[in-house]
Amino acid sequence: MIAFFTAFSVASIPSAIANDGKRPIPVEMKFMGYIKNHLLFKLNFVATAENNEFTILIRDHQNNLLFRDNIKGEIFSKSFLLNTDEIGDDSLQFEIINKKTKESVVYEVNRNSGLNEERTISKLK
Repeated sequence: MIAFFTAFSVASIPSAIANDGKRPIPVEMKFMGYIKNHLLFKLNFVATAENNEFTILIRDHQNNLLFRDNIKGEIFSKSFLLNTDEIGDDSLQFEIINKKTKESVVYEVNRNSGLNEERTISKLK
């Protein structure tokens, strides 16, 4: 396991995301807060029985693959706990790929240092 991924879990939960047909992947990424000196992010999925298989890839700023997971489910979330000391001010890209349609969505996560620590999640595609 990659050192800065100190915890991850999958849990079935109800979600408020609606797959309105405009998004290729029925997923949203949210910053959930801090646990000690770790950033907690959650991917929330609301899929269908026909399109319920996904691959999650996490890459660093040099495009090195840090994490890969194949998951299957309809309504669930997956949490990632990131050690801020190890990622520093670099960005990470979370790519979620629909295994059936091959469509993907990419989120970029940045942690910017300053008086108040800020987290930025940008949807790239």
